[in-house]
Amino acid sequence: MEQPEGFVQHRNKKFVCRLKKSLYGLKQSPRQWYKKFDSFMLSQKYLRSKYDHRVYFKQLSNGMFIILVLYVDDMLLASKSIDEINRLKTQMARTFDMKDLGAAARQILGMEILKDRSNGKLWLSQHNYVEKILLRFGMNSVKLVSVPFASHFKLSSSLCPNTNEEKEYMSRIPYANVVGCLMYAMVCTLPDISHAVGVVSRYMANPGKEHWSAVKWVLWYLRGTSSYCITYNKNSEFVCGYVDSDFAGDLDKRRSTSGYVFTLAGGAISWMSKLQNIVSLSTTEA
Repeated sequence: MEQPEGFVQHRNKKFVCRLKKSLYGLKQSPRQWYKKFDSFMLSQKYLRSKYDHRVYFKQLSNGMFIILVLYVDDMLLASKSIDEINRLKTQMARTFDMKDLGAAARQILGMEILKDRSNGKLWLSQHNYVEKILLRFGMNSVKLVSVPFASHFKLSSSLCPNTNEEKEYMSRIPYANVVGCLMYAMVCTLPDISHAVGVVSRYMANPGKEHWSAVKWVLWYLRGTSSYCITYNKNSEFVCGYVDSDFAGDLDKRRSTSGYVFTLAGGAISWMSKLQNIVSLSTTEA
């Protein structure tokens, strides 16, 4: 690191400082934090998931599991053994400065967690986050629509601005900001807007008025469905998957779109809507 202003050794101005400890805000800081946390979890005999390195788990002597999910410095613990959870939190408090938000998780990363233990149900919602989006972009009092993407939208690059007037108009539209907010909502708890967000995000570099109309349609849909939740029921514990694709739905390069959703305990746990990499020659190939 360059010598900080006010602490420069005048006889050694070309010298730099050697970092013995990572500083917050530097490029390598996130990596150093993860390495420290990872070494701590492995020292506690936890295993790192090979499918997602932010997930750690350990099987207890009675056959039950304890699972920790990490997102930067936010953590969520899950286990049927409250004693094991308290034991891990005690160990973590000795190593890190941490804040314990209690036994019942109610919110994480903008997602609200609702529980009904007597009936064995759990709900995930982003009601407050969606309401903030609608208020931020002036869509909190708009008309309601029943589908996230209407069939009359035929989006393509030919609808991108061609005149200076159109480009000036779209420069005042927060297209990328809105789509970015929708992406986060889609990734967390809103699989129903996956296809719509996937389509409108293709034109973020140079959106036109019709593209913006499609984005507003998604916001109109969220206006009426902001209170919707993903519901999980312990009485339905099998995994079920659905997959399908269209055929040459992309008007620019004639590529097809694949989509899937997998459910566990009656609620969606994994979903995707993505443009295929190659051009399919038949519906079977798609």
